[in-house]
Amino acid sequence: MSTIDEQLNNPLHGLKLETLLTELVDHYGFEILAEYTNINCFKNRASIATSLKFLKKTEWAREKMERFYLYTYKNLPKADDTQYEITPRKRVIPLHQKPREPIVLILGEAPTPKERTNFRSNNQHSKTNHSSARNDRKSSDFKKNERNKSTSVPANPYENAPK
Repeated sequence: MSTIDEQLNNPLHGLKLETLLTELVDHYGFEILAEYTNINCFKNRASIATSLKFLKKTEWAREKMERFYLYTYKNLPKADDTQYEITPRKRVIPLHQKPREPIVLILGEAPTPKERTNFRSNNQHSKTNHSSARNDRKSSDFKKNERNKSTSVPANPYENAPK
């Protein structure tokens, strides 16, 4: 079986991003998309044109919307571990899995987004603590040097200037 035959069962195969977005907005509306996807382009003065422009430029948001389309709107079973790492457009959907009725989403009942814990943020926090301690030492050394210099500064600052 060739890869083209495998892709024919994928609902995203041959589907333009504009069509996908239009179907989702027509069915759910911008308010529900904003709440359930947590993407800002659906929150403030949302329109198909501005959302489309953002999704074309931002890969993570486009993939999030494609996942939303597949697993919420088309109501397909979630991808297994081997398929999860592949982008939604390239996933192979088994032939026995067919799209079902969209999941009913209710405004105000979206699950709260998970807090992102990031290894990098923890490291940056510890670096900040070290660097602030280092800066405190530098500033105290600078103040000591300034006090020592203040006693040796002549009364007339132009005294040593060339004439």
